[in-house]
Amino acid sequence: MSTMIKMVRALTTVAAIAVVTPALAAGDGPHIERHQWSFAGPFGTFERGQLQRGFKVYQEVCAACHGLRQVAFRTLAQDGGPSFSEEEVKFLAADYTVIDGPNDEGDMYERPAVPSDKFPSPFPNEQAARASNGGAYPPDFSLLAKARAGHRGFPWFVFDAFTQYQEQGADYIYTLLTSYPEEAPACFGEDFSGNYNPAFLGGSVTEKACQDLHLTGGPIGMANPLSDELVEYTDDTPMTVDQYAKDVSAFMMWAAEPHLEQRKKTGFRVMIFLIVFAGLLYFTKKKLWRNVEH
Repeated sequence: MSTMIKMVRALTTVAAIAVVTPALAAGDGPHIERHQWSFAGPFGTFERGQLQRGFKVYQEVCAACHGLRQVAFRTLAQDGGPSFSEEEVKFLAADYTVIDGPNDEGDMYERPAVPSDKFPSPFPNEQAARASNGGAYPPDFSLLAKARAGHRGFPWFVFDAFTQYQEQGADYIYTLLTSYPEEAPACFGEDFSGNYNPAFLGGSVTEKACQDLHLTGGPIGMANPLSDELVEYTDDTPMTVDQYAKDVSAFMMWAAEPHLEQRKKTGFRVMIFLIVFAGLLYFTKKKLWRNVEH
């Protein structure tokens, strides 16, 4: 009996920690607003035009520093994605160079990429990436929309389970890209030469003068990458920072979960099956036990 009581107490303690920890994180971290996305909800789907625009923003603005090492070129033509044609994918892949081999002489060699290849990293290794970015290491974009998200805390994560809110990563990326101030707060000092973003989850304001202002976020290695009319759209979509941030956030969400639409369709079918199956079990039980006294 004493062993059982100890186990119950241990589980209660773990549950309390699991609830309190994200709540504290939510209170200390930057506020990430929830935005409307076409892929949100149990029946959400990606907007093909938005994914294509997002890929263009990635290709022209982000690809110089951030890779997509887990994404193959051919997925750009698959259902549920940007839906480029196979010829377009071949053309896009041919612009990249990948290292292959060894050849018959045992040497590695370079060749144009083909659709079955994955996006190559813009840097040969982490050290080269840091050397080119002032010591900062640009993260890979493949899974970033799933890896980076603000903590919602209690009781919001309970509601999220019922509302199927799974877009925290896209919300965070959009908020980060649209939250760069014109200049850093004065509390950082005149000699501060970095980049400040109040939505950055990876940094923290440590100076006493800044803490007194209850600032969130902190210094970030990436300067503001977006500006109006930076990337040319051909479908009359507004060429603004807000639109660029939405499009590239949606593209990164797709890159992190390219089978999102199929997963939601499968989940809906499973739920329908379970409901029908539960109904059949109920009526079977009523029929088998209707003449049995309880």
